[in-house]
Amino acid sequence: DVQLQASGGGSVQAGGSLRLSCKTSGYTFERYSIGWFRQAPGKEREGISCIETGDTNTYYTDSVKGRFTISSDNAKRTVYLQMNNLKPEDTGVYVCAASIWWNCDPDEYDYWGQGTQVTVSS
Repeated sequence: DVQLQASGGGSVQAGGSLRLSCKTSGYTFERYSIGWFRQAPGKEREGISCIETGDTNTYYTDSVKGRFTISSDNAKRTVYLQMNNLKPEDTGVYVCAASIWWNCDPDEYDYWGQGTQVTVSS
């Protein structure tokens, strides 16, 4: 069965960096897109960045363009989210998920890992 394990969250000051990792298992890695989604208190789940692991397509929501970079190591079955110049509004629980389709709509993602908390203080 498809499993995803997110890690790498933490507490940093504004301007700091974190790298999130999403380790996957249980399926053919290149067949699924992997997305990072953020859940903040009082807000809807938001697609932050997604990658089509069998191709070169990537997506970033506007608020993180130029600051976040998504990448995949197919040999390690792991997707990374490098987050630089973090801002307080980046705070939330970051969850990785897998979809057979290429998009960054959370409604299209079928398999979800647990979240990792990111807290950015001003």
